[in-house]
Amino acid sequence: MVPSISFVLSVLIILVLSPSCSLSFPIRDSFLQCLIVNSEIVIPFSIAFYTPDNSSFSSFLQSSAQNLRYLLPSVPKPEFIFTPLHETHIQAAVICSKQLGIHLRVRSGGHDYEGLSYASEIEAPFIVVDLSKLRSVTVDIEDNSAWVQAGATIGEAYYRIAEKSKTHGFPAGLCSSLGVGGHITGGAYGSMMRKYGLGADNVIDARIIDVNGRVLDRQAMGEDLFWAIRGGGGASFGIIVSWKLNLVPVPATVTVFTVTKTLEEGATKLLYRWQQVAHKLDEDLFIRVIIQPATAGNSTARTVTTSYNALFLGDASRLLHVMHKSFPELGLTRKDCTETSWIKSVLYIAGYPITTPPEVLLQGKSLFKNYFKAKSDFVKEPISETALKGLWKRLLKEESPLMIWNPYGGTMSKISESEIPFPHRKGNLFKIQYLSTWQDGEKSAAKHMDWIRKLYNYMAPYVSMSPRTAYVNYRDLDLGMNKKTNTSFIAATAWGNKYFKDNFNRLVKVKTRVDPDNFFRHEQSIPPLPVSLRKRRGRGGGMKD
Repeated sequence: MVPSISFVLSVLIILVLSPSCSLSFPIRDSFLQCLIVNSEIVIPFSIAFYTPDNSSFSSFLQSSAQNLRYLLPSVPKPEFIFTPLHETHIQAAVICSKQLGIHLRVRSGGHDYEGLSYASEIEAPFIVVDLSKLRSVTVDIEDNSAWVQAGATIGEAYYRIAEKSKTHGFPAGLCSSLGVGGHITGGAYGSMMRKYGLGADNVIDARIIDVNGRVLDRQAMGEDLFWAIRGGGGASFGIIVSWKLNLVPVPATVTVFTVTKTLEEGATKLLYRWQQVAHKLDEDLFIRVIIQPATAGNSTARTVTTSYNALFLGDASRLLHVMHKSFPELGLTRKDCTETSWIKSVLYIAGYPITTPPEVLLQGKSLFKNYFKAKSDFVKEPISETALKGLWKRLLKEESPLMIWNPYGGTMSKISESEIPFPHRKGNLFKIQYLSTWQDGEKSAAKHMDWIRKLYNYMAPYVSMSPRTAYVNYRDLDLGMNKKTNTSFIAATAWGNKYFKDNFNRLVKVKTRVDPDNFFRHEQSIPPLPVSLRKRRGRGGGMKD
């Protein structure tokens, strides 16, 4: 005999209100009691909650976190982690957090560079709503679309698309363990961006839970909010439950290659040439450059390697023709090229051996877990050879640095800066990602943080200016924080203009309309206008959307 829902609820309420529980975890218990009242579906406590007294709490907290800096003992931890099993559970979580005044962070993948989805240094106490158990992918090849829940990884989405068709794909992240929910909120660039634009450019619908606990699709949320969530940064406007993706055509055969050149092999001149041509190449061709120090041959001397890592949407014969015409300096040969399927190219670009079976994408595991600090830049003019030589000197002084240069141009230059919040379009030659990684936790953190900040300062004359722009999915708290002070709106403009340029003002207007009390917030969330400015702008008509 199956017990009635009312019986189950009664048992749970007794459990929640028992003295041993309520004295130990009052926040959790109040939250659970509220969930029981507000959720339409029974929530199994044993599989939906992870608390510090649970042996699996730490491992689950660490499961999708990428930056180990935010798992150190000194970093505040959530009171508990709630893992919704159904959309209504998320609705109830929002309602209860709001009613109880509990600060809520939302995690779908955990790749955020400053740990904003699972750590907080400005809010105490706080809880984490982890969406990792909501990961269904429903592909409709006839409609050229797929609905993907926020907790799925982009690798899972790729796999399910390829499972249905060898000639359909989606233009999003290069790292296969990215959580879909947060990834697309920042733009979602990848190796097909020069052909099809960003992942966010190819979203046709979404489901989001707003501050009132309502589930809204595109029609219900309206075009302003739909605009804001596609590139306006995660966790500012609500909780993304799922995205409807527009699938794009891919050839049955694509080609990948990696060609590495050291300083001794002319890397400086070659990289200078890459800067001049990479954004002009056939839009079927994406060649990024991975730059890092390495030991030279059998000696102990260090050099800098530049690895040209590429995807071409076509066969090797046509690729060689394109390369010989547009970038012969690389010296690409047929033996450098591997023809494969699009889904296997995803694995290759993500860093897996070419022979890796695609099923590994279903594991959702990150290949990159480190203590690290990252920064980003966009470049509008080629960086001179002299400046590159200064860059090499600085890289060789750091233990384990990494730079990745991603080319723009192609379709990226044809889309308006205001089409979605992501503004970095025409005029950008490439984007730089800077990383410093280390293994000994807090012991040497200050040294490495100091190094990357000095490197960032060195690069200032060679990158975009007024503003010096940055990529929102590479969160950088050095750019300014949105603290709970009277100057939060002013402080936010420092990083807001870097991430979003002129689109920041429109994002603030949307935020003010849909979440005026700033319920969904973190260190760099979009702020609402201060009440005083709302009144002033309202009189002048400035707040009209």
